[in-house]
Amino acid sequence: MKSITPTAEYLEKAKQLSPEESERLMARMRGRFKRRTEDRRLSALGAMALQLEYEDEELAEWRQRMGELREEQKARERVAGQSHSAAQDS
Repeated sequence: MKSITPTAEYLEKAKQLSPEESERLMARMRGRFKRRTEDRRLSALGAMALQLEYEDEELAEWRQRMGELREEQKARERVAGQSHSAAQDS
């Protein structure tokens, strides 16, 4: 999480959440954001915006890692297939 203040984009996303979605987001919220709302250093809307941003960053990182793992798996399968073919040719 890079920013300490929510961006306008994520504030707008947080405003558009339904009450149920807001509740679910608050339930997933990390302790740091909850404490800031309790200390009144951050509004509930601001905390939700930061949580949305954090989750988007985490999802992007997860997708990147999964893509790298898939590529590694494909490379291993190609190598295994080549060595299997070479053994059959002998």
